[in-house]
Amino acid sequence: MDVLEIGDPADPRLADYRDLTDVALRRILEPAGGLYIAESAKVIARALAAGHTPRSVLVQSKWLGEVEAVLGGRETVVYVVDADIAESLTGFAVHRGALAAMHRPVLPTVQEVIQRARLVMILEDIMDHTNVGAVFRSAAALGVDAVLISPRCADPLYRRSVRVSMGTVFQVPWTRLPEWREASGILHDAHFHLAALALTEDAVPLDVFAARRPERVALLLGAEGDGLSRRALAAADTVVTIPMAGGVDSLNVAAASAVAIWALRSGAAA
Repeated sequence: MDVLEIGDPADPRLADYRDLTDVALRRILEPAGGLYIAESAKVIARALAAGHTPRSVLVQSKWLGEVEAVLGGRETVVYVVDADIAESLTGFAVHRGALAAMHRPVLPTVQEVIQRARLVMILEDIMDHTNVGAVFRSAAALGVDAVLISPRCADPLYRRSVRVSMGTVFQVPWTRLPEWREASGILHDAHFHLAALALTEDAVPLDVFAARRPERVALLLGAEGDGLSRRALAAADTVVTIPMAGGVDSLNVAAASAVAIWALRSGAAA
């Protein structure tokens, strides 16, 4: 491990960490550079446990010992800066002590991800990184086997998604789907029953569907507001709804995912 103290936020060696709050910029830089940013020692540790490789780590001196323990002797450059430099560089107060620029792993194929799966979540065009991270956290906590995301869904490895998920994006197998014309065929060929979580007149209540759930289920979740696309609904075998009370018509997508996963897992156990 090579520890370097840096006192200038304009130092070109810190380019991976510059303007992390600029979403438009990071969407261009991170995928193109083959990188993502892991924030906090706990998240970095989960990334390392998943087999991901750091390019460098940015840390404040008071957290250097904790980061050294997490890295465990890996050959990685560690840049040590003070709090003011970290904030001026990244655009926010780095309260969690450490950031790591991680090399992105190669995504597996859809077939590889779903090979042994029994319960899969599909996220269609959910563009809010916070929601994506929260859905992954529910998926990890409640035992989803895999997550598949649409071509236009927000990046699960974007910094905010990773942070909100508490690093669980590294625990749940995931990959990107092709467009629905091809994706529905892949899933049906693997004998998945596609259950779309949506509000339609013919929707089946979640508890009814869960009580007789098929062996392999892919649960489709859409963005808040727009919901699932017509193509997704057309590909679905069943439309499922969570019965609401109190005049509420729907839940936040992350909350809805947790409710649906719990019900489907309970149905499988029954």
